[in-house]
Amino acid sequence: MDALLTEIQAIVGPNGVIRDEAVSQRINDWLSGAPCRAAAIVRPADTQQLAAVMRCCHAAGQPVVTQSGMTGLVHGGQAEPDELVISLERMTAVEALDPLDGTLTVQAGAPLETVQHAAAAQGWHFPLDLGARGSCTIGGNISTNAGGNRVIRYGMMRQHVLGLEAVLADGTVISSLNRMLKNNAGYDLKQLFIGSEGTLGIVTRAVLRLQRPTLSENTALLAVPGFEALTNILNGLRQQLGANLTAFEVMWQSHYRLLTEELGRHTPPLPTDSPYYLLVEAQGIDQPHDEALFNTALESAFEAGWVSDAVMAHSGAQRQALWAIREDIEGLIQALNPLFAFDVSLPIGSMPDYVETLERDLATAYPDSRLVVFGHIGDGNLHLSIHAGNEDAETRQTVERLVYAPLSALGGSVSAEHGIGLEKRDYLALCRSPQEIALMHTLKRALDPKGLLNRYKVLAPSSDRQEQPA
Repeated sequence: MDALLTEIQAIVGPNGVIRDEAVSQRINDWLSGAPCRAAAIVRPADTQQLAAVMRCCHAAGQPVVTQSGMTGLVHGGQAEPDELVISLERMTAVEALDPLDGTLTVQAGAPLETVQHAAAAQGWHFPLDLGARGSCTIGGNISTNAGGNRVIRYGMMRQHVLGLEAVLADGTVISSLNRMLKNNAGYDLKQLFIGSEGTLGIVTRAVLRLQRPTLSENTALLAVPGFEALTNILNGLRQQLGANLTAFEVMWQSHYRLLTEELGRHTPPLPTDSPYYLLVEAQGIDQPHDEALFNTALESAFEAGWVSDAVMAHSGAQRQALWAIREDIEGLIQALNPLFAFDVSLPIGSMPDYVETLERDLATAYPDSRLVVFGHIGDGNLHLSIHAGNEDAETRQTVERLVYAPLSALGGSVSAEHGIGLEKRDYLALCRSPQEIALMHTLKRALDPKGLLNRYKVLAPSSDRQEQPA
């Protein structure tokens, strides 16, 4: 290892390798805050340096783990003592913005919020948005195919990537920096790397598709008396607001009451006695017209009995206060520690029965357990925060089975937007067929025959590979 690190340091420079005590000052996992255990952290300054590093690692059979903003929840960046971490924290440049085509070329280590600001400064808008916007990176967003708050209108990260550059396990650079919306010349190679969680290659640069900024913004928090009313509101808003509907975020009472009344972290804008709370947002290009349309749509929901109470945001500060309740993950961690966090997707109509069954099963297994639920209901995504008393391996496995097992029959997924990582790897077969998983292994073998990239993540070691579980 020392000889390899000496060789790598000659490539990346004296500031490009972090060793010894400084490594443990980094984290291995965001939720637990556990220290990094890697042999060293390698910080290349550009694609060429990374390619040279990977050539060295490939020759030596040295496994590597790519780390980005470390805001993931599935242990995708976890590194073991015999692994090297590849960090792109020195590769943060916003390289170019084409104002005619509406594209932005950026290095993979750039934080999402930096990209949002760079686009806005040139009169454009990058619509992907998540609560970790200040920490998560574009490379991490691509590698996990991140979703966030605006998927109902703009889609997942996959919809925002026109081209990318990636370094393979052997140091080969795949530069597919397409800038065109239309390009049907052969295989769309970027799709191999989007959502593959760093197991097929390390994304280094990307060409992102921008949108024109919206000029109007209307936000409201609604108290909703039942789940059927929620689905009626969703259908009604889709019909009346069309593409202006940007967010449709639902908080179960368990989430809303906990973060307002119980913890006192937020002043409740509405009483806490409703079963559901809906945060709805619409954005357009004509504030007077769009506001009137928004108000009319909400009035229709009131008249139909789908809404029992509501509050409108009349300023940016009021809007942020409403979103703060929805995005207060720190509050959930504080209240539910030790916390098990889950991110699943399933048909919208199956959600109420699924949540009720899960809550009942948890109470049977762990009488003092607590389930807190919120989600991007418009795109079929639920986030589940569970306290079961203990955080030992047996408790975790029991809770995981209760959460994941029903999803297969419902046609759901064990991961809506956080990825698989290590945490969900053993449950992948619940939502992917044997043939799909076999093809995933074929792709892994083709692009990373030595199994060096994010080993054991996403896919369990295959029988024809000399791998042993971590």
